[in-house]
Amino acid sequence: MTEKITRGSGNVFADLGFDNPEEMEAKAKLVSQINAIIKNRKLTQKQDGAILGITQSRVSDLARGGLSGFSVDRLLRLLNKLDREVEIVVKRKRSRRPATTRVIFADQISI
Repeated sequence: MTEKITRGSGNVFADLGFDNPEEMEAKAKLVSQINAIIKNRKLTQKQDGAILGITQSRVSDLARGGLSGFSVDRLLRLLNKLDREVEIVVKRKRSRRPATTRVIFADQISI
């Protein structure tokens, strides 16, 4: 039996057929970075919630990778509360491919 292997697009949310896959990928990357910062601080979820201005249960949602209820804007504001500068750069696309949205971290923290 030969299995068919399909190369992914680079965006798992697009490959799985989600609506707004670029937004979902951006939110997932932002949540991942927020979780890495939180983990490095070694505080309780309640303490993290106090810093972020959200409840402990919402911190728990973030820790589990939950994206629902968090807009990109809200996640960017959470990064600001974690002492991170956020810059949004808009530039002309350089190829014939459709324009895309990407999240890039200058000083990414690993979990």
